[in-house]
Amino acid sequence: MASSSPSLFVGFFIIIGINLIVTVGSLRNFKFDQQPLIIPLHLSSPNSTVHRHADDRRRHLLQAQLSRKPNARMRLYDDLLSNGYYTTRLNIGTPPQQFALIVDTGSTVTYVPCSTCQHCGRHQDPRFQTEMSNTYQALKCNPDCNCDNDRKECIYERRYAEMSTSSGVLGVDVISFGNESELVPQRAVFGCENLETGDLYTQRADGIMGLGRGRLSIVDQLVEKGVISDSFSLCYGGMDVGGGAMVLGGITPPPDMVFSHSDPFRSPYYNIELKELRVAGKPLKVSPRIFDGGHGTVLDSGTTYAYLPGHAFAAFKDALIKETHVLKRIRGPDPNYDDICFSGAGRDVSELSKTFPQVDMVFGNGQKLTLSPENYLFRHMKVSGAYCLGIFQNSDSTTLLGGIVVRNTLVTYDRGNDKVGFWKTNCSELWRRLQLPSVPAPPPSISSSNDSSIGMPPRLAPDGLPLNVLPGAFQIGVITFDMSFSLNNSHMKPNFTELSEFIAHELQVDDIEVHLLNFSSKGHDYLVRWGIFPDESDNYISNTTALNIILRLREHHMQFPERFGSHQLVKWNIEPQIKQTWWQRNLVAVVVGIVVTLLLGLSILGLWSVWKRRQEASKTYQPVGAVVPEQELQPLQS
Repeated sequence: MASSSPSLFVGFFIIIGINLIVTVGSLRNFKFDQQPLIIPLHLSSPNSTVHRHADDRRRHLLQAQLSRKPNARMRLYDDLLSNGYYTTRLNIGTPPQQFALIVDTGSTVTYVPCSTCQHCGRHQDPRFQTEMSNTYQALKCNPDCNCDNDRKECIYERRYAEMSTSSGVLGVDVISFGNESELVPQRAVFGCENLETGDLYTQRADGIMGLGRGRLSIVDQLVEKGVISDSFSLCYGGMDVGGGAMVLGGITPPPDMVFSHSDPFRSPYYNIELKELRVAGKPLKVSPRIFDGGHGTVLDSGTTYAYLPGHAFAAFKDALIKETHVLKRIRGPDPNYDDICFSGAGRDVSELSKTFPQVDMVFGNGQKLTLSPENYLFRHMKVSGAYCLGIFQNSDSTTLLGGIVVRNTLVTYDRGNDKVGFWKTNCSELWRRLQLPSVPAPPPSISSSNDSSIGMPPRLAPDGLPLNVLPGAFQIGVITFDMSFSLNNSHMKPNFTELSEFIAHELQVDDIEVHLLNFSSKGHDYLVRWGIFPDESDNYISNTTALNIILRLREHHMQFPERFGSHQLVKWNIEPQIKQTWWQRNLVAVVVGIVVTLLLGLSILGLWSVWKRRQEASKTYQPVGAVVPEQELQPLQS
């Protein structure tokens, strides 16, 4: 592929300038110890605009020749606010090696950790073993790429605005897109990491799936091969749901999808023409040009929140606070940040529109996208029924729209026609609503064991996505699972406290939520039952957390130190929240009330008794010299 257009490939790697969209300080993830992956630094050349014009003409000619092309339908996992990203599963090599990759429209390279990596973190899956793939080929050094010091292999390097980096060698191998994909496996160029730093080192996801504009982008490579149309779509789940869907290739847009022009020559990122923001139907009093500063208004799936230029953010914040004056302002969950949070709105996401205003994004063509509260709020993790503003001030003049803005929204990046489409929908019902054929879902099940299909994902919606609510539509009270451990040293006993901490880390829950229920042992083999309970401040486990736990359990993503030996998941089960009666919920209060009433009654009775005795005593004893009535002497009895 690289040799077909040498000038384009060389132009991509000539570094003349670095354009930061945002600064490190202005972008952060709500999760205290984790930053969101944000738009990367862009590598450009003096002729990049010319090359993009040439690319655009070529794409339009190719698009005109395309008839119905297959597409790759893929699931999205994780949750933007809990994890800082969404991931999809990509298989590389023959036989395939699976990886969890962050879908990032701001990145142009797909890369995974190499088995030879000298500085790579501990991620979700084993590293890519080139020697185990029969179809892997290193991309040898040539005039069309940057080469290593020995001038043997092509290399890549990426730097991100939060200062994390990834570098490695480029290789070619077969990439497959899962069982739900119409698209057959394709050979493609990808990066095999030898070094990663920052968030890329500490994150659980294995690597990045680059969906941006660039010759190394997986989308560009598939379009170049003519196997898909020049389009892809993303659909993120809503608040408390997580997951979602991705389509590589074209789909028929719904009739009520709204579009905005996207100028590929304005910047290397996917941009839209935002002209106005309205809060409760009232336009913000800012110039439309404010949304056109910097790189314009940019969409980035790897960014968590939204960031507005200073004046636009101040106007938006004031308008929102004015419309929510009935709610109480409270401090944010992280004392290090001055978050704008409100309490008193209730836990039901579907009812938030009764408390928070509607926000409209008006595009240059006059069409508008309506945002519901879940598109600009996130839950306060310490106060039940409280929410915080997920839109922040950007120190840069660029308007950056992260994933929160497009939750429960199908976003189609129609690159062939230079436009981006938006369609509000329930992403867990995407295929049905689009009237596309779906892959049959496995039968309903809320438990699993080795006798069934332990390696299969949990029950899925008809589109292959996790359901909004798990089977039975109940709230989850506890998740239990049995694990077998076979220790390497028969004289060593497992440290269950330490093991529970590892489990909490692997399942991304707090340590106090993991409980050892019971265990049995025979020699150096142990069978241990664990339970995941909701946080003390909650009555049940959220669907997002539960689905994340179940996916990690069923896909065997837990890894433990070697001293714990080999381990295997035997079975798992979820149990609904126990519905307590009024007496069960209020028994303690009733008992306390009765005790207090009895004590108060006894105290009053005691005081009354003392008072009465004193009164009687005062009547029995008369003062000296007091006049007493004469009493008639009684005759003596003879």
